[in-house]
Amino acid sequence: MKIHLLPMGARFEYEGEVYSKTGPMMARSEAGVTRMVPRYAVLTPLDGAAPAAAPASGDLRQAFAEFYAVCQGLVPAAAQAELAAARDRFLARLP
Repeated sequence: MKIHLLPMGARFEYEGEVYSKTGPMMARSEAGVTRMVPRYAVLTPLDGAAPAAAPASGDLRQAFAEFYAVCQGLVPAAAQAELAAARDRFLARLP
């Protein structure tokens, strides 16, 4: 498993030592030493740690709709068509 798939606080083994995830790429060993864990590192999750669940597609679409509504108010009228086209391209790539 890769570090970016573990939730914060998850315990894992890496290079023979046990760590807890403290940041996106940071971990603290049981001895209290903090180190960076490369994204390419293969980790062994402990305590049944599972990857964080991806947001549901409906939640993502709702969040984007709210974001897009704010953007519409910020973008000048002359650029609204380009903004709408970008929205359509984004939504087309969602599952």
